[in-house]
Amino acid sequence: MTLDLHHRAVVADAHNDLLMAVAARPPRRWGSFFRERWLPQLREGGIDIQVLPVFIDDQYRPEGALRQTLRMIECAHSLAEDNAGDAALCLNGADIDAALAQGKIALVLALESAPGIDASIELFATLFRLGVRIASIAHWGRTPLADGSREDATRSRLPAPGIEALREMERLGMLFDISHLSASGVTHVLELATRPLIATHSCARALRDHHRNLTDDQIRGVAATGGVVCVNFVPDFLTDDQEKVSADRIVDHIEHIVSIAGIDHVGLGADFVREVMTDVTPPCCESLDDEDPMFDFPGLEGPAGMPLVTEALLRRGLAEDDIVKVLGGNTQRLMSKHMG
Repeated sequence: MTLDLHHRAVVADAHNDLLMAVAARPPRRWGSFFRERWLPQLREGGIDIQVLPVFIDDQYRPEGALRQTLRMIECAHSLAEDNAGDAALCLNGADIDAALAQGKIALVLALESAPGIDASIELFATLFRLGVRIASIAHWGRTPLADGSREDATRSRLPAPGIEALREMERLGMLFDISHLSASGVTHVLELATRPLIATHSCARALRDHHRNLTDDQIRGVAATGGVVCVNFVPDFLTDDQEKVSADRIVDHIEHIVSIAGIDHVGLGADFVREVMTDVTPPCCESLDDEDPMFDFPGLEGPAGMPLVTEALLRRGLAEDDIVKVLGGNTQRLMSKHMG
């Protein structure tokens, strides 16, 4: 029953940093490494739509950020071309529909905090031409465009370049991602947004008081734009009790968001940190402890475990139609109507 429903549904993961792992290899290995290391897991997990964030490690910032951004975008195009029978880089809803109809995984490019752009807002159009369809403008700290969630104490709103970035993304048809944005930054974006927003990988702050999570008012605000909040699987964002880390805890966050925003405004944004970290080279992973509870999620270390979420949703008694929406229907709808 679980696997049947899971594979009948469109399963969308709004955040998997696998592009970091692939791009860490020599360019001649991009296509084959994706095919050998990641494609089997995506297939086993029933992933139909996969968002590929372009995240730039600290060693490339600031001077090499744009170069690494372009390199990772090229990596995404290359791995899709080298695996054309199994994956397609998609620019809009029609592309996604065509990929799914052909049994391919629909890949969507996203920028995470956009460090290569800084305040050069005109570069959003350049990166849009290269295939980027989702973007956030901050990560943990401060950027020229906004403050990240670890800077909540500043209580800062978007500076002028951040406002301009939001307007430019709306003009282009690029989804604005509020995950990682500071609390006051999210409030400001909700005041300004004229198109639906997405939180690609965020949990509910009411269940885990962490700066990376969204308050009920923020969740309600995203829903009011017509957007979607995609639940993050990182244990530290789900709970402060390692004993409670399970697929059922993911469902706790899903059910809470549904209670606040409605069933049409929740999705999945797994953020499989450990699986990616094992594949990338230092210095980004030098401090990764094998027993670090922030990353320890038995069974859900990578995309192959995604059916466990469907199983937990069924155990909780959600209707099949609602489960289909959570697994990917809502995210697919948002992308089809408002991306590209």
